Amino acid sequence: MGRARELVRYSATRLGLAPLMLWLIATLVFLLLRVAPGDPVDAVLGSRAPADAKAEMRARLGLDQSLFDQYWHYLQGLFQGDLGQALINQEPVRSIINRTLPASLELSVIALIAAAIIGLSIGFSGIARPEGKIDLSGRLYGLGTYALPPFWVAMLLQLLFAVSLGWLPVGGRFPPSLLPPDGSGFYLFDCLRSGDWTGLRGTIRHLILPAGTLALLLSGTFTTALRLNLRRTLRNDYVEAARSRGLTERQVILRHGLPNALLPVLTIAGITVASLIGGALLIEVTFSWPGIALRLQEAINQRDYPVVQGIVVVIAALVVLVSVAVDLLVAALDPRIRY
Repeated sequence: MGRARELVRYSATRLGLAPLMLWLIATLVFLLLRVAPGDPVDAVLGSRAPADAKAEMRARLGLDQSLFDQYWHYLQGLFQGDLGQALINQEPVRSIINRTLPASLELSVIALIAAAIIGLSIGFSGIARPEGKIDLSGRLYGLGTYALPPFWVAMLLQLLFAVSLGWLPVGGRFPPSLLPPDGSGFYLFDCLRSGDWTGLRGTIRHLILPAGTLALLLSGTFTTALRLNLRRTLRNDYVEAARSRGLTERQVILRHGLPNALLPVLTIAGITVASLIGGALLIEVTFSWPGIALRLQEAINQRDYPVVQGIVVVIAALVVLVSVAVDLLVAALDPRIRY
């Protein structure tokens, strides 16, 4: 009962800090955009536009107000769920996010699952013979994939599988000769739900290269984490006690070593979600993937304040929620954790 009470108190504390973190991130983004070089009015109208037209647009967008007034209106919009409108075409930022976020989530989730499967398999394969050839290969794989430049790997795989071999499309998310499925924006789910097998095959073909590239770059993190934690776990006293009871090495690893070694890996998986944001940006740009990271890059180049602010706040909210969920899950599963 005492642990349950502590877990509830810990959960309430973590959830209570989440809004504060989001407010700090939103404030930081607001201030950085205002001090960054470049004028959004010049980005929309051009630097040679008449001064009267610039002044009129600045007043219409509220950019002629004081910094405090702009910040106050910005916070009011956030509390009301209003992320504003894009400066370029006056499209609501919420519509932009609703259109692009499913593409990024679909890519990131598939890549994260593939990275976990590949990385954990390689990290686990060398545990039978520590410092052997397989273990050394896994170590080199973990370090190598972590150090590879994402844009270089993406372009190399494009040249190999798309240009040279012609097995996969160079970029895009869906075959241009077909109409994208209607529904949630998650093409895999929408094609399965509607029974559109042709569209499903096209979606998978377009997904393999960007998701595979991102999975390759992230898998080394799982390999290194599992390898180090599993080796550390197998040196503990309770593992030696299990061996002394006559359990085979396979039983010791699967029953006592692996479950305890996976808990830190779960924490690392939550941190990897934040890494997906930076990695997905380069992948989406290279493969012309119409996701939220690509739209963020376009908005930054256009000095589109509302779009940048809205996308960053939404991404930050997702990262914070995933981090809190992982922390609470680890705290609930591991009785050794004290709050």
